[in-house]
Amino acid sequence: MAISKRRLCSNGGFTLIELLVVISVIGLLTGLLLPAVMAARGAARKAQCASNLHQLGIALHQYHKSHREFPIGCIEPRCYNRRGRQLAWSIHLLPFLEQTAVYDMVDLKKPYYHSANKSAAANLLPIFLCPSHTRDDYYEAGRAVCDYGGIFGERLLSNNSPPNGTMLYDQPISLREIVDGATHTIILSEDCKSQDMQWINGQNIFEQMYPINKAPAGENEISSMHLGGGAHALNCDGAVRFLSESIDLNVLAAIITRAGRESNYDY
Repeated sequence: MAISKRRLCSNGGFTLIELLVVISVIGLLTGLLLPAVMAARGAARKAQCASNLHQLGIALHQYHKSHREFPIGCIEPRCYNRRGRQLAWSIHLLPFLEQTAVYDMVDLKKPYYHSANKSAAANLLPIFLCPSHTRDDYYEAGRAVCDYGGIFGERLLSNNSPPNGTMLYDQPISLREIVDGATHTIILSEDCKSQDMQWINGQNIFEQMYPINKAPAGENEISSMHLGGGAHALNCDGAVRFLSESIDLNVLAAIITRAGRESNYDY
């Protein structure tokens, strides 16, 4: 029986034009979906960052319950004493963050940079890291970094003398000293652009001089890497709020100071 040449030459595959159309449709769908995927991932990282600060807030209140005050922001800052220990508030929260083993490694009688504290300082602790802040290196001079800083005070509208924040040099602050109210005063915030913060080093407190995310490179200020700008801050009552870059500077100054006796701003 003769076989039809037409049947032998028939082809069930795609033509070149059809293939190009399919590729174009796939490219279009990818272009439409990618921003949504990126936004979802950014939202998840932002939520994890807020969770980190929430856990730090719980630890701060557990510390306050035990000691009747918040931890000192920086013990023996080296700007006043070159041999100072310069130990950070974050060290003292470790037992309340299920990091007692790391806390026990820290020699509190020695400076943060001493060889006796080298092993402890090398512990990279996710609770101190904002997932939106990606780096090539998570260590500074061998010490693990920290993306959250204590509030030393504001220099937006004042000279911050004496310091008007809640994380100070060699001086603990208690809730009764926060006369503006714990719900209207921040104690910690994101500080992702200074590049030199370490959880063991008492340099992780700062005074605010610029609008959020507007400080010069390397300055310790309220800042983040989140999509859309702004940054998280932790109130003294343990609540976490996201501060917009457009927040009024009078409001920002008011929520930084612990005893400015300003009006209770909404933010």
